Amino acid sequence: MANHLQDTTTLRNGVRMPWFGLGVFKVEEGPELVNAVKAAIKNGYRSIDTAAIYENEEGVGTGIQEGLEEAGLSREDLFVTSKVWNSELGYEKTIAAYEESLRKLNLEYLDLYLIHWPVEGKFKDAWRALETLYKEGKVKAIGVSNFQIHHLEELMKDAEIKPMINQVEYHPKLTQKELQEFCKAQGIQLEAWSPLMQGQLLDHPVLKEIAGAHQKSVAQVILRWDLQNGVVTIPKSTKEHRIVQNSQVFDFELTSAEMDQIDALNENLRVGPDPDNFDF
Repeated sequence: MANHLQDTTTLRNGVRMPWFGLGVFKVEEGPELVNAVKAAIKNGYRSIDTAAIYENEEGVGTGIQEGLEEAGLSREDLFVTSKVWNSELGYEKTIAAYEESLRKLNLEYLDLYLIHWPVEGKFKDAWRALETLYKEGKVKAIGVSNFQIHHLEELMKDAEIKPMINQVEYHPKLTQKELQEFCKAQGIQLEAWSPLMQGQLLDHPVLKEIAGAHQKSVAQVILRWDLQNGVVTIPKSTKEHRIVQNSQVFDFELTSAEMDQIDALNENLRVGPDPDNFDF
C-alpha cells in the first residue's frame, strides 16, 4: 500500500510505476501547462500522464525539462506516459506515432505507452507495434486504456506480451469491480482516469461526511479510496495549491466501513465515452 507520494507499484515486468501522478487532459499548450508540470515535480510528483490527442506533449516536455532541472533530478527519476491516438492505430503508423510523441516531448524514451481506445479491427496491429517498441527497449512498459474485459481477452489471444496497465475511467460512481478483478487475475495494473468524475462528486453528502471525519477534502477521500483499492491514480489540476492538496492523501486511512460506503455509490455511470460504443 502506498504510504508516500513517491511510492511505486511494481508492474508485471518489474518496472516500478508511481501510485500517484499528474494528468494533463484538456490542459492547452502554454505557460499554465508548463507551470503545472513544474509545480507537480517540485512538490514531489514523479509521474506525468499525457497523450497525443491532448495536443500538449510539447508543453509537457518543456515542463519536464525545466522541472527536473530546477529540482536537481534526472530523467530516470520521472515516469512519463503517453498514448497513441485512434487515427494512428496500425503497425507502421503506431511506431511513427511513438517517435512523434518522443520528438514533441523531447525525450529519449517513454516509461509507458498506451493504446488510447480499443478501436475494433485496429488495436491488435497497434499492439504488435507496442510489443516491437518494448522489445527494442524504446519504452519501459506498454499497456492499454479504456479496454473492457472482452477487449483484453481479444488482445491477449494473439499477444506475445500482456498489457502491463489498463487505464480506465474509474471513480465512486463507476467502480469497475469485475474489470478490476479480471485485471488483477491477469497481472494487469488498473489505473484511474477522471478519478474525481470531473468534479461532479465534490458535493456528495456521503463523501462530505467521510471527508469531515478525517478533516480532509472530498477529493482527497476519493483519491485515497483509489489507492486503498490498489488503483494507480492521476488527478488533473493546473493550480499549484490543488496539485499539492491532491497529493496529501498519505497521512490518513479510510476504514473498511468507509471503503464499503464509497463502493456502494457505484451506478456504472460514465462521464467519458463508452468503450463499447464510441465513434472517433
